[in-house]
Amino acid sequence: MKKHEHTSVSDRNLFGFWVYLMSDCVIFAGLFATYAVLGHATFGGPGSYELANLPFVFVETMLLLTSSFTAGLALLSAKQGNKKTVVAALLATLLLGAAFLSMEISEFIGLAAEGSGPGRSAFLSAFFTLLGTHGLHVFLGLVWLIALIISVVRRGLTDGNSRKLMMFSLFWHFLDIIWIFIFTFVYLFGTLAL
Repeated sequence: MKKHEHTSVSDRNLFGFWVYLMSDCVIFAGLFATYAVLGHATFGGPGSYELANLPFVFVETMLLLTSSFTAGLALLSAKQGNKKTVVAALLATLLLGAAFLSMEISEFIGLAAEGSGPGRSAFLSAFFTLLGTHGLHVFLGLVWLIALIISVVRRGLTDGNSRKLMMFSLFWHFLDIIWIFIFTFVYLFGTLAL
């Protein structure tokens, strides 16, 4: 009876997690739609083509994609019961994610220092909101990742930790997919606006 109760609790947790991910899809869809509508509302300020620094954003993209690979490696290693590799892969994911986030923050600081902050135009408000929401998700993912690393180090690869690792991996891959859309629609298409 206890095993059945435990399974139903974990099933509910997984269902709740999927509901959360789908609600995030709706949030980001709304943010992308807002960005699309306000994409040319620059009010004399810089447009997307002036903000698109493709080499810089390419490095950000590679950092995030590599962190997704290491998150997947952690999940595979957990299935094999290799705790050391799981911890090492999670630490690599943490470092790569932190590097990505620091680059995004430095981009925001640079834009604000040039007078291109979110209050400059509707376009920049949409830009900062879309990228800032993604950055906030990355930050929260890093906090979650730190807690997960501590839990794996202390308790090992328990069923609970394996479930948490699987959910984290799904979340992290979701953030990668959102970033690919950002890279394509904000930066890549932004350079084509010339």
